[in-house]
Amino acid sequence: MSDKKMTSSRRHHLKSLVLQIAFELIEVERKEAVQEKANFMAELPALDLSGDQAALVEMLKKLAHTIDKVDEDRYDAESKVTKADKEIEDLRMKVVEIQGMKKPALKKVRMSADAMLQALLGTKHKASMDFRANLKEVKKEVKEEGVDAVGDWRKNVDEQAGMDGRKKKFQG
Repeated sequence: MSDKKMTSSRRHHLKSLVLQIAFELIEVERKEAVQEKANFMAELPALDLSGDQAALVEMLKKLAHTIDKVDEDRYDAESKVTKADKEIEDLRMKVVEIQGMKKPALKKVRMSADAMLQALLGTKHKASMDFRANLKEVKKEVKEEGVDAVGDWRKNVDEQAGMDGRKKKFQG
């Protein structure tokens, strides 16, 4: 069998057939639900409203109690479904965590400084940078004068020690 792709018209036709069948199945299911409800209501005995007021009040209390019980059961069922849905979602998240996201392997790319600048600045700027040529030359010069001007630091500390040294500082 060859691996030919299905034409879009064929795919559209099959999709419409599937939708039509699904619609018919839903319609049949809805009619069955209506029929089932009608059969259930027919099985119930007719409501006997004859009798005194006390008997009617008692019957209403029983109906209210039955309604409360049904509501509690419905709430319990809904909470169980909600809890199960939450557990399913948690398990799905754990499966995703365990499998992990597959990251593509990154390739090491060697680029020159010119190629990086061209990639960053685009083709508009054709700035060629020779970084070594632009470096400043640092000359090492030893300043002899600075050492003589400062002098011996111990003398300065001794002279400024005490109140006499401070007075000299402000007066001189």
